Amino acid sequence: MTELNILFEDEHLIAVNKPSGLLVHPSWIAPRGTPNLASMLKQYFEGGSPYTIHRLDRPTSGVILFGKNKEIAQKMNVIFAERKVDKTYLCMVRGYTSEQDVIDYPLKEQLDKIADKHADQDKPAQDAVSHYKRLATVEIDMPVGRYEKSRYSLVEVKPQTGRKHQIRRHMKHIFHPIAGDTKHGDNKHNKALRERFELQRLMLMASHISFEHPITGEILSITAPVDTYTDQLFASFGWQGLFPPSMQEEPIEGC
Repeated sequence: MTELNILFEDEHLIAVNKPSGLLVHPSWIAPRGTPNLASMLKQYFEGGSPYTIHRLDRPTSGVILFGKNKEIAQKMNVIFAERKVDKTYLCMVRGYTSEQDVIDYPLKEQLDKIADKHADQDKPAQDAVSHYKRLATVEIDMPVGRYEKSRYSLVEVKPQTGRKHQIRRHMKHIFHPIAGDTKHGDNKHNKALRERFELQRLMLMASHISFEHPITGEILSITAPVDTYTDQLFASFGWQGLFPPSMQEEPIEGC
């Protein structure tokens, strides 16, 4: 089982750097006994239960917060609902994006086939806004489709709202899907990146979160380093200094 990578902890809150591929909670779509962050935290708390504040998709890595009691979780849920949390994500996307822009594109709620089977299937689309800024680009001698070379951008995204798969769906909407996204991405590029760089993950990372601690009043600013694979891949593209680097150094074939 993956070890916990704790980024911040006090008597009220704990922030963990979730690896890509790890479930936040047990899921009906995963086999019984599949590792999940909530169970790991329960073991870490020696029986105490973590309280969910927000979520990350299974393939997304990075900062995720849990409350150590119900009261703090409720206070943090209010802070999130009032949009008083600054969240920053990093992603690698297909093509060269604009230097910066705002994606204001409402999204239909994505319902779970089992958990939401009794929910209203005809709910109108919800407001969804994402601000993004291009940090860097790279062109690779890697043929995909009718193109001899492949272009990618490193993008910083600050979601103003928190809809399910919002960043993944928004980047697809502007024709710059995230690399490694098997649901909303470009399968041809995903295949080429797997073959050339052994890319096996979604290139979306919750890199930073900041907010006012509801108990102490302190401004917390928590940053998650990227994993070793992402560190090496981005460094091979010349993107050093544009992302929180990993603490380890292991070469990746193809870079």
